[in-house]
Amino acid sequence: MLLSSSGLQALDSGNPGAKVVVTPLASVTTTASGQPIVLPQKNVQVLVSSFEIPPGAKLPVHEHPSARYAYVLAGNLEVTNVETGKSTSYKKGDFIVEMIGEWHQGANVGAEPVQLLVIDQVEEGTSNTVLKQ
Repeated sequence: MLLSSSGLQALDSGNPGAKVVVTPLASVTTTASGQPIVLPQKNVQVLVSSFEIPPGAKLPVHEHPSARYAYVLAGNLEVTNVETGKSTSYKKGDFIVEMIGEWHQGANVGAEPVQLLVIDQVEEGTSNTVLKQ
């Protein structure tokens, strides 16, 4: 079922006076590094994962060949573009449109685990993470 956020707000849940509340979290056309978002042109597959990154942990340097989106459920994540040296910090409630084809690394810079809900859009049967050798 697909409904726009304005259509959802008008729906009644069956309880008199109860309304569905939709809070927009993001509306973007570019990645975290300013690239236009481009989707696979054939056989698109949506992959949804949860990540838990312990305090002090760093992910390996990697890149994504296709679009990846992440919602920060908990913790403090710092993502560094290793090509430019630019770092961006994300906290609970932030939405991330990850950079495509650029080497980067995420690190948990807080005292609690980082929890992410991650959504990839890839060509069917492919991975969306390439580790730097």
